[in-house]
Amino acid sequence: MPMTADEIITCIKTALPDAVVEMTDLAGDNDHWSAVVASSAFAGKTRVAQHKMVMDAIHTHSDQDLHALQLKTKAL
Repeated sequence: MPMTADEIITCIKTALPDAVVEMTDLAGDNDHWSAVVASSAFAGKTRVAQHKMVMDAIHTHSDQDLHALQLKTKAL
């Protein structure tokens, strides 16, 4: 079963409590997502490290499938 936007946001905010997350359903099927995530935890980290933090948060806090996620990150 695909992850909903709320489930993805919850996973991210569990790991990054100050995160501001904007989700967009790219295909209207709750299976292809775009996320913009801003957090102070990203300060001084490379873009790759920021993306890894988000993906680790999702995979650590959920056992559901995430088919496609377009991700943009930025430091607060």
